[in-house]
Amino acid sequence: MGLPRVGIIGAGSLSTRRIYPYIGVAGARLAAVCDLERAKAEANAARWGGSVYTDWREMVESEALDGVIVCIGAEAHADLAIEIMRAGLPVYTEKPPAPSAERAWEVAAVAEESGLLCMTAFKKRYARCYRRAKQFIDSGEIGRRRLIAMHYCSGQYANDGSPRGTFLFDFCIHAIDLVRFLFGDVSQVRAIAQGMDAYAVSLGFPDGSVGTLSLCDGRTWQAPAEQVHLTGAGSWMDIRNSSSYTIWLGGEVTEAQEPPLATSAGDSGIETGHLTEIEAFVKALAGDPSEVVSPIAESARSMELLEAIERAAETGRAVGLQAP
Repeated sequence: MGLPRVGIIGAGSLSTRRIYPYIGVAGARLAAVCDLERAKAEANAARWGGSVYTDWREMVESEALDGVIVCIGAEAHADLAIEIMRAGLPVYTEKPPAPSAERAWEVAAVAEESGLLCMTAFKKRYARCYRRAKQFIDSGEIGRRRLIAMHYCSGQYANDGSPRGTFLFDFCIHAIDLVRFLFGDVSQVRAIAQGMDAYAVSLGFPDGSVGTLSLCDGRTWQAPAEQVHLTGAGSWMDIRNSSSYTIWLGGEVTEAQEPPLATSAGDSGIETGHLTEIEAFVKALAGDPSEVVSPIAESARSMELLEAIERAAETGRAVGLQAP
């Protein structure tokens, strides 16, 4: 078998920076590029190869693809994922996976029915420091889990109700998904908010551990503002800007990472997960899905948590979530 052949739908600025450059590095061949604006598709094909299309259906029918990457507006992720799987191909979509949890579950149903992979690009699940954090928790090093606390901020959003213009939906979904990746499903949510710009969220987990999310826009995109603290009984881990971490066991520092060339803006595909999530997808196309940790069913649960936070903030009441 040769290199997996991948087609990409979308040739905008995000995919041009964070997806196209990594396809070859991840071990795949870029076979086709599709964008409604032909000039964009031609520009990316000129740099990284592949045939050019403006109709994704024509691309799928004409090319012998092994998988498709979708990087367009979130409002179209669910529809495209379903159609691509029904055409017989695995699919990777950018986050969020769908406009709502209900739509995400519809995608998950098609993935289960077809037996095909649908993966969401939740990069933080693939970032080196958060993979280490997951190991720290699951191995028992943390001891009895007590607290996960996350501080996650961005530049100003328009908060105009559009998917890309809404802070909680477009930006905070990363933090919301990361909480579930690290500590598992949430059983109860409380939240207060300042409009759509700032949220203080309290979380309860089935094992009795608790969590907090401090989410705010109105900062700047140039200054990183991401901190995660994991606390157990006598052991804890602090993570800064998706790249640096320190682990304490019994009050002593036992492990630390401070990569000098990594930045939270995403300049390292390994530290931030941009490369490693594509590597996981490519390996799955080649027959090894073991490194995929963001299948659509997981993403749908994260969308449920996002909507629970919205309801809690709107009503001022605790919102319960059912176990899967």
